Amino acid sequence: MKPMVIAIDGPAASGKGTLARRLAVAFNLPYLDTGLLYRAVARRVLDHCADPTDAGAATEEARSLTRIDLDRADLRTSEVDRAASIVASLAPVRAALLDFQRGFAGTKGAVLDGRDIGTIVFPNADVKLFLTASVQERARRRYAERLAQGSQTTLEAVQADLEARDEADRTRNAAPMHPALDAHVLDTSTIDADHAFAAAAAIVNAAKKSLIR
Repeated sequence: MKPMVIAIDGPAASGKGTLARRLAVAFNLPYLDTGLLYRAVARRVLDHCADPTDAGAATEEARSLTRIDLDRADLRTSEVDRAASIVASLAPVRAALLDFQRGFAGTKGAVLDGRDIGTIVFPNADVKLFLTASVQERARRRYAERLAQGSQTTLEAVQADLEARDEADRTRNAAPMHPALDAHVLDTSTIDADHAFAAAAAIVNAAKKSLIR
């Protein structure tokens, strides 16, 4: 059976990262959080005191990205959130990171989560999932994460940031976020991680059977 590629897309705090990691373990596949690539690029841009809207500077940092950059502990701050949303909207940055993402799957397959995996990065993925949830529920989850990190913020501020990020992701010219036509859409607003995993695993197992035939 050829290596399986599982593409998981969706907005921030929809649960796609948690699901992707569990599927990677369950099906013995490498895992890549592609959103982390844009966060790492944003972090490098900020470290060099550059403007995230500067396509030239951001693209240079994207081309210089290494796997070590993905292991930094300061990639999930509010500052990086905002900068990542900006650099992710830049077509040259997305183009610079495309080979990195496709090369990651290599000969072993992979589970990748992001916002354009099933539409742009792997349009022929064996399984495409699109996770969503109400912005109120996603804000609650992200707010809890921020509090656990010791961040001083409010639920209202977190929701406003998510709404702005959603709008930017949906309306950007470069790879706007939307479900692939053949994606399985899972709404996680009212289900927990275990139920989401069970539903997704059933979809993956069905796809595996069709690949074996």
